[in-house]
Amino acid sequence: MSPKPDTTRKPRKTQHVTAGGVIQPSSQVLLLNPDQWEEFILAAARKRVLSGGACYAAIKRLGGAGDGGRDIEARYGPPLVRDGWDLYQAKHYRQGLTQTDAFPEMAKFFKQLAMKTYPRPNFYYFCSPHAVGNELHNTMAAGANSFKAKFVDAWKTGKYGMKGRAAELTPEVQAAIDDFDFDRFIECPVHELLAWHALDKAAHYHLFGIVPERGDDDPMPAQPALCEGRYVDELLRVYTEHKASPVTLADLPGSEYQDHFDSHRQIFYCAEGLQRFSRDIYPDEPEFDRLLDMVHAGIRPTVAQLRLKTGMERVDAAVERASSLQVQESRLSPQLRGGDLPGTCHHLVIRNGLKWVK
Repeated sequence: MSPKPDTTRKPRKTQHVTAGGVIQPSSQVLLLNPDQWEEFILAAARKRVLSGGACYAAIKRLGGAGDGGRDIEARYGPPLVRDGWDLYQAKHYRQGLTQTDAFPEMAKFFKQLAMKTYPRPNFYYFCSPHAVGNELHNTMAAGANSFKAKFVDAWKTGKYGMKGRAAELTPEVQAAIDDFDFDRFIECPVHELLAWHALDKAAHYHLFGIVPERGDDDPMPAQPALCEGRYVDELLRVYTEHKASPVTLADLPGSEYQDHFDSHRQIFYCAEGLQRFSRDIYPDEPEFDRLLDMVHAGIRPTVAQLRLKTGMERVDAAVERASSLQVQESRLSPQLRGGDLPGTCHHLVIRNGLKWVK
């Protein structure tokens, strides 16, 4: 069974909102040139999730001379086989797609099928930033048989951009027409393309200049995870020094240190959420590391104060100082939450080897 379009909407942790003065993406696509429009469709199709949760196995842009009427070829599996791929036809016009626009492209498509340039696709998608115009929409909505009859009649009589092409409607081409279900000519709405494209958060952000909106952070697990080991060990050294006897993880529940420990784990996970957000939006740029450098420079004089004699004094002073730092130079600054900067102190323990107990 060939994959069918998946209309399921899945929640995403990192969403996008349009900043004041920024044009909505649905309007920005109207300003793209034809090449940019094809590239946008290509990027969107690469992220499209089909039924069953799979994505296309292979996608190639073929727009231009010799494309055989297929701007983008998207395969379900590695080989190009009958009903095993989708064809995306990109048309970037200043108005909705008309029958005069569509019918010549469809004729080219059927001629290529007759010549066996490529096998029959599963779906043929019309992609236009102004959508399908009313007349073509009504023709497609009338049903496969009516749509097919109107198209064949236009080819024979020269209507809708088909003038002088009657001789091209050979028996082989007619056979290709008869072999294709006209219900599989589908309009691909702009909002669908934008939804697929938005799955690549970084690409969507950079293309449209919109402001990424940070979603919910992951909850703090009941027990420390492996990634927490280094800063947890450092906190246990703080408690051991303070109590003047060994303190282990098993000793914390019900102890005087439990609230202190839980609160510091909580802010660590706040900063962990900021780090995940940074990877989503700036996957190839070390924005979170740059923020850590800023925080380290800001808290280092505090931690080094001679008046601080114990690890407990140092960790509490560092967290207090971090919470008051001004880091507007960071691109993550607009997304900061209350526990983020204090939580980066523990990330500095992991990354930079920051120590509380001397």
